[in-house]
Amino acid sequence: MKVLDSLEKYILLATLFLLPVVFLPIFPNAFDTPKIAVLTTGIGLAIIIKAVKTIVKGTWETTSGSFDLPVILLALAYFLSAIFKTQSKMDAFFLPGTATIILGGGVLYLLLNSLAAQDKKALSVTIFTSGTVAALLSLIIFSGILNKFAFIPAFLKDPAFNTLGGALPATIFFGVIMFLGLGMVLSEKEFVKKALAATATLIVVLGFAINFLNILPGKATAPSLPPFKASWEVAVETLKESPLLGIGSGNYLTAFNRFRTVTYNATKLWPVRFIGGADFPLTILTETGLLGLTAFLILLFSVGKLTLKQIKSFNGKRLDFVEISYLATLLTSVIIILLLPINLTLIVLTFALLSLNGPVRKNDINLIAASRILPFIIGLPLIAAFGVFFYFGGRALAAEYQFNQGLTALTKNDGKGTYDLLRSAITLNPYVDRYHATFAQINLALAGSLAQKKDLSDNDKNTIAQLIQQAINEGKAIVTLNPQRSGNWELLARTYQSIMPFAQESDNFAIQTYTQAIALDPINPNLRIALGGIYYALGRYDEAIDAFKLAVLAKPDLANAHYNLAAAYREKGNIDKAITEMNTVLTQVAKDSADYNLAKTELESLQEKLPTVKTTEVTGESLTPPAVAPTQVIKPPLELPKEATPPATGQ
Repeated sequence: MKVLDSLEKYILLATLFLLPVVFLPIFPNAFDTPKIAVLTTGIGLAIIIKAVKTIVKGTWETTSGSFDLPVILLALAYFLSAIFKTQSKMDAFFLPGTATIILGGGVLYLLLNSLAAQDKKALSVTIFTSGTVAALLSLIIFSGILNKFAFIPAFLKDPAFNTLGGALPATIFFGVIMFLGLGMVLSEKEFVKKALAATATLIVVLGFAINFLNILPGKATAPSLPPFKASWEVAVETLKESPLLGIGSGNYLTAFNRFRTVTYNATKLWPVRFIGGADFPLTILTETGLLGLTAFLILLFSVGKLTLKQIKSFNGKRLDFVEISYLATLLTSVIIILLLPINLTLIVLTFALLSLNGPVRKNDINLIAASRILPFIIGLPLIAAFGVFFYFGGRALAAEYQFNQGLTALTKNDGKGTYDLLRSAITLNPYVDRYHATFAQINLALAGSLAQKKDLSDNDKNTIAQLIQQAINEGKAIVTLNPQRSGNWELLARTYQSIMPFAQESDNFAIQTYTQAIALDPINPNLRIALGGIYYALGRYDEAIDAFKLAVLAKPDLANAHYNLAAAYREKGNIDKAITEMNTVLTQVAKDSADYNLAKTELESLQEKLPTVKTTEVTGESLTPPAVAPTQVIKPPLELPKEATPPATGQ
């Protein structure tokens, strides 16, 4: 039992140590994917050990802490929201994996509560040591020392690189844990230990300073934060539709696309889509509704109650700098959570800090007293469940690795390698829409490349048809995985649009799917421009004009919307209106740009009532002309099978 107790403790401490420092460039997301893997692996192993202890000892260890109720309620809110609201379970449980992070953090809190009281110091030292290592690496990279070594990967020579995944997460993490270091410095009496603690604290403070400088406005690494107004509007509109459980764990992007208002298009961030709100409470409210927000408010109340209790206990007594540092660290973390978007590491750190603060009562339930087989009934299913979890989790990680290898092959122009690796990723984990989206584009690229041959054989035509159908199938797959996501419908629409030179009915399918994408992202002007471009290419100028008008209404200062509207008016014969729109374009682009010269040339042609320059040959920097009617590459055009029909929209 002592061996098992020690093993459980060191697994939990190792998990907390690895979280801030682990990163693996073998995955597309080199930061979050390995951190989620470390978190879930550590928790899974700890629970398996606890199950073995239950079988061996015949008792079930339970704990009761100050924050059990809000932590369990918050984890339950995210779990229920993921199960009943999130369409793509991979978004909830894999990447961004919000439900897994909250559930994992909650279980970690309960597991850490089972540690002995004397292990609290080991827990705080582990957290601080890990932060020190992360800060030291950040300082080494910032100094440029690694630039002298040719064998060092390029990303480790970027002065802004850190293992937390960005300047803002690093600033927050180092700013929180520095209080743990101060507590160690003030509490240690031995000179050597005090000096080590002081040195480590200085490293963390310096890591905080350089990353803080990197998030200042004007810096290339300055983060783009969601506006509070937009986040509030998204949260309120989500509550109107789903008050109890929100839009779904890990599904914030869907809510942002659907519910942000047209005023957002007036900001500089208008092309940016956020996967979280301006702060954690607004994200909770949007993703998990009133249930999640209630749990969070109870947690805040519990932290406040504990703070008042701790302050009263310090009155008239000798200050315990360690306890003060625990409380200060927790309060700093909570304040940041209230004010800023947070990341995986800070969420897990906060749960660990909750276990550091407040009393914990332990109680062992004697299972053998009820039945000799009861420990096995409880322990064996837990072991089996996590065995299954590790199997499927391993497949998910293997798929992510294969997908990353496929992207690498793509950069090397290895078409066959890319194709095979992406197919392998989809086989390992068919529930990730990113894989299907990329595979669809690869199939289209291969079809387009083959179609460039001058004399197409029947075999070539069959191959093109197969590649096109595969691309459509992949596009339909991502829509099936998450039909609420506008970007998924947009990708399917672009797939249909790209095969207009090859296949019949593809233009109608493109219109249908673009319309659905717009329904799920109604104030996106670029979607309306894309739809108008298809109408324009088909010579349906009235419908093109209507689409471009709506793009202008969505964002009146978007030059490309006015430019496309002018082109549609020109083809319709409304020269006066075309001139008005082109004049508007000239007021919205820089005078020394290619866009300005293009618009000026177009305007002069309109004013002289001469044929305009060929917009398929002349483009500016951001002005994109409507598409011309597609030239039929295959004659007669391919006839798409019934399976190529877009999925039902449900709108």
